[in-house]
Amino acid sequence: MSMKAVLCKQFGPPEALVIEELPSPHPGAGEVVVSVKAASVNFPDVLIIQNKYQFKPPLPFSPGSELSGVVKEVGKGVKGFKTGDRVMAFTTYGAFAEEVKTEASRLLPIPKGMSYESAAAFVLTYGTSDHALRDRAALRAGETLLVLGAAGGVGIAAVEIGKALGARVIACASSEEKLSVCREHGADATIDYVHQDLRERIKALTEGRGVDVVYDAVGGPYSEPAFRSIAWRGRLLVVGFAAGDIPRLPLNLALLKGAAIVGVFWGDFARREPGQFAESIQQLSRWYGEGKLRPHVSRVFPLEEAAEALKLMAARKVKGKVVLQVGRA
Repeated sequence: MSMKAVLCKQFGPPEALVIEELPSPHPGAGEVVVSVKAASVNFPDVLIIQNKYQFKPPLPFSPGSELSGVVKEVGKGVKGFKTGDRVMAFTTYGAFAEEVKTEASRLLPIPKGMSYESAAAFVLTYGTSDHALRDRAALRAGETLLVLGAAGGVGIAAVEIGKALGARVIACASSEEKLSVCREHGADATIDYVHQDLRERIKALTEGRGVDVVYDAVGGPYSEPAFRSIAWRGRLLVVGFAAGDIPRLPLNLALLKGAAIVGVFWGDFARREPGQFAESIQQLSRWYGEGKLRPHVSRVFPLEEAAEALKLMAARKVKGKVVLQVGRA
C-alpha cells in the first residue's frame, strides 16, 4: 500500500516542495496511523521548510503540524483509541500527507458536531491562545485585552477566548477587511495599525488607562508601542514574531508600569504539563459546544496545492486559517 505526501527534500521556499508516493506507514508500540481528512497551515510550517524554526526535522520530511482524520490502525499497547475513531492531532511536522503515523498521546477526539476542516484548524490556535490568556496572563472578566495580528489563526482564537472570559477585546490588524473579520468574531473595538497611530488609538479607546493584557504574536515594530500603552500591572504575552523581527524592549518600561513580560510556548507546555493541557482542551471543547468558539477557515486547498497555501501564509494574507483537504471530508 502507498500514499501521497508533500515532501521537503531540501530547505527553501514553498516552491521547492514536491509530492511523492511513499509506502503506507505502520504503527509501532504506542503509535497510531491516521487516514488524514484535513491538515491546516500554520506560520511555523513556513519557517520549518526554510530551516528557520526552533525544531529541525531530518530531511526529507513532510511539513504540517496539525491534522484531522480517522484512525486507520493502532499499535500495541494503545488504549483509548480504535480503528474508525474521528481524531485531531498536533504532530510538529508530517501532517501534509494522506496517512500519518504518530504517538497515540498526540491524538484528541474531535468534539461532537465539528467538521474535519474545523478540527484541523482548532488545536494549535485555540490551545495556544487559551494557554496564553487563562494560564499565562490570568485574564479576568472586566479587563481589557489588546490582540495584535487579530485576524490570524491565533488572533481570532484570542479574540473569542477573551470574550468567553468576559474581557473587553480590542483587535489590531493591518486592513479594514481583516478588522471586519475580527468584529464578526466578537471584537469590541478595532485598530488599523498601518493607517492609525497605535498608541493614540489605545489611549482614546481606554480613556488613557491603557490595556491590561497585550497578546503579541506579531513582534516587529508593534510590540514596544503596545507595551508602552499597557496599564498598571499589565501583562505582555510573547507568543511569536510573524512580522519577522524580534523586538528589543527597554526593560525600564516593565518597572515603570509594574508590568510583566510573559513567554508563551504552547508546544512545550503541552509536552511538559499534560494534566493542564488536558484541562485546557476540555475547556475549549466545552466552549465550542456552547457556540463561543468558531474556527475561521477562510480557504481550502487540495493537498497538491500545499505550496500555494504556504505562499499565502508567508505573504501574511491569511485571515483565520487555511486548510488542505486531503481525504474526502
